[in-house]
Amino acid sequence: MGQKVNPIAFRLAVNKDWRSKWYASGKDYTTKLHEDLAIRAYFKKKLVNAGLARVVIERAWNSVRVTLHSSRPGLIIGRQGKEIEIMTNEVQKICKDSQVKLDILEIRKPELDAQLVAEQIAIQLERRIAFRRAMKRSIQTAMEFGAEGIRVRCGGRLGGADIARAESYREGKVPLQTLRVPLDYGFAEARTVYGIIGVKCWINKKPDDGSRGPERERRNDRGNRGDRRQGGGRPDNRNRNAEAPSAPADKPAAPTA
Repeated sequence: MGQKVNPIAFRLAVNKDWRSKWYASGKDYTTKLHEDLAIRAYFKKKLVNAGLARVVIERAWNSVRVTLHSSRPGLIIGRQGKEIEIMTNEVQKICKDSQVKLDILEIRKPELDAQLVAEQIAIQLERRIAFRRAMKRSIQTAMEFGAEGIRVRCGGRLGGADIARAESYREGKVPLQTLRVPLDYGFAEARTVYGIIGVKCWINKKPDDGSRGPERERRNDRGNRGDRRQGGGRPDNRNRNAEAPSAPADKPAAPTA
């Protein structure tokens, strides 16, 4: 009981992808791992207000490619791309003079990104907004933008209480153990005066068209087979009644004058 797994890692082999794409062995693996941690910490600290959802790092020989998924790409690019040049130089220092390339991808609907929703709730908690109001507002916004379901959980000294507790709100369908569901997960921390409050968010997005088609067809076939098994005698009785000859009349009709 109480053993939990990260929803992103749980779906890695099914419908999620790794956020660090490279291979190394021995001491080289340790070096690259610490470089990745330093790169993520640098962007998390520098791009606090840029709506940074995730950082994808790819390596090939002596080159490093970093992809930033953000809801505000304009703040990252800066005027005439000066900010990109500064960040590229900083990442090159972390990666020990490797060739670095930065890519920026825009998130069209930040209201449906679990990481951004969790960070938005954390920012509101730091501004001393009531936690119930912040949670319910984010849930309502996500459902209005077309989410199948959303669940939000806050844990810590909520409202400045002496005893820490956790409260969660949920709306719609959020099946955590169904792998084919496109579930998104995000976590953020709100550093308040009373202490740190953790915010977790699960969002069930709408699946692609046709993703559940085969399952529905199989279920319909099973239902039809069950109907045939249960009511197998009905069509035979109908055919027998249809093929049965009509009974002959007792007396021939009298001829008309």
